[in-house]
Amino acid sequence: MTWGIMGHMETNLSYPIGRFGRKTALTPESRLAAIADIQSLPARLREAVAGLSEAQLDTPYRPGGWTVRQTVHHVADSHMNGFIRAKLGLTEDRPTIKPYDQDAWVAQPDAALPVEVSLALLDALHTRWSALYAGLPPDAFAREFVHPEQGGMTLDLHLHLYAWHGRHHCAHITGLREREGW
Repeated sequence: MTWGIMGHMETNLSYPIGRFGRKTALTPESRLAAIADIQSLPARLREAVAGLSEAQLDTPYRPGGWTVRQTVHHVADSHMNGFIRAKLGLTEDRPTIKPYDQDAWVAQPDAALPVEVSLALLDALHTRWSALYAGLPPDAFAREFVHPEQGGMTLDLHLHLYAWHGRHHCAHITGLREREGW
């Protein structure tokens, strides 16, 4: 939220839940909450798009933003990369991961597919991802990988980031629905 003219609260359409707050370590309780966010994302995203028409799915969530359809496919793309990054961080000694151009990815022909394709993918992916994180010993969350643009990232930070990322994009869609009265 931001303050507009005359002190009225305005919704920030780019960051409806606020910008990501970089944390280096989570408490055991916040770690469990983040794992629960990872586990529940597919159902929350499915609920966010439930009943939308093709025209609504092809509506940008904000001026200049991705469409709802592109957003759902982006979440799948991003979270597939995130899962692989977690596995690399667990199995290699501080590996450097490969970034990708998310705008270029969302412009590829598969971003026109029905959202159910990515929702089904997320169901399976998040079942594995939440099981992976839930099964790790606490010291594993200190393992790191290196992002060429962001530097070192612990698995704790990575978990926190992707829990936020799912809530962030669900809020894009639910915010659009609220504004449009869908």
